[in-house]
Amino acid sequence: MAPSGSLAVPLAVLVLLLWGAPWTHGRRSNVRVITDENWRELLEGDWMIEFYAPWCPACQNLQPEWESFAEWGEDLEVNVAKVDVTEQPGLSGRFIITALPTIYHCKDGEFRRYQGPRTKKDFINFISDKEWKSIEPVSSWFGPGSVLMSSMSALFQLSMWIRTCHNYFIEDLGLPVWGSYTVFALATLFSGLLLGLCMIFVADCLCPSKRRRPQPYPYLSKKLLSESAQPLKKVEEEQEADEEDVSEEEAESKEGTNKDFPQNAIRQRSLGPSLATDKS
Repeated sequence: MAPSGSLAVPLAVLVLLLWGAPWTHGRRSNVRVITDENWRELLEGDWMIEFYAPWCPACQNLQPEWESFAEWGEDLEVNVAKVDVTEQPGLSGRFIITALPTIYHCKDGEFRRYQGPRTKKDFINFISDKEWKSIEPVSSWFGPGSVLMSSMSALFQLSMWIRTCHNYFIEDLGLPVWGSYTVFALATLFSGLLLGLCMIFVADCLCPSKRRRPQPYPYLSKKLLSESAQPLKKVEEEQEADEEDVSEEEAESKEGTNKDFPQNAIRQRSLGPSLATDKS
């Protein structure tokens, strides 16, 4: 019986430790984790979001203050969240994270960047005193829900996917670095050709070639022919007018010669006898 009694105390301590571990973990769950799947929850309500990376020293120093501030979230009616940019590259591109840690405040879909001191007290005053009202919100063009930022998010996700594939080719498959680059070059070339064919097909559907265009309406062709024939008609009329002028001049000249002819004949007749007498 003595051995069983000696084991009772360590077992009791172990049970208490196991019971206390989830309770401690539950207290730390005041900070909500935001991912690419649930980020739209930020568009409703009051939020404070931290963007961090596990390897960042400044982010590591901020974690205790952020956890303490999250304990006041229920009293301040604000949701405290965090985003690991190493695990969520899409959100890093969606919010244009260029420095770590970066803190945003969101109120009903309006995002403002927090640039004050990073202490629990300052965070509490920022929310309780509504200091966020003095900060200009992010433009709708650069909001996380805009088309531009959605494209940026997709670009960041693509870059992370390419990096993962590159590491897989080198570390798991044992390809050399130049072999991995060759694979990506061929993939880029093939995707470019495929995209070009798709663009040509769409352009051909929207703007068909001339061979497939229907013939123009008859009245249009007649109109074009009549308009093109007008200059020719003008030239012909001018030529006819010139010919008429020339014919009139020739007729006048002929009439002049005809009038002169009888007079010459009369003169010759009158001169004829006199010449005969002279010869005699």
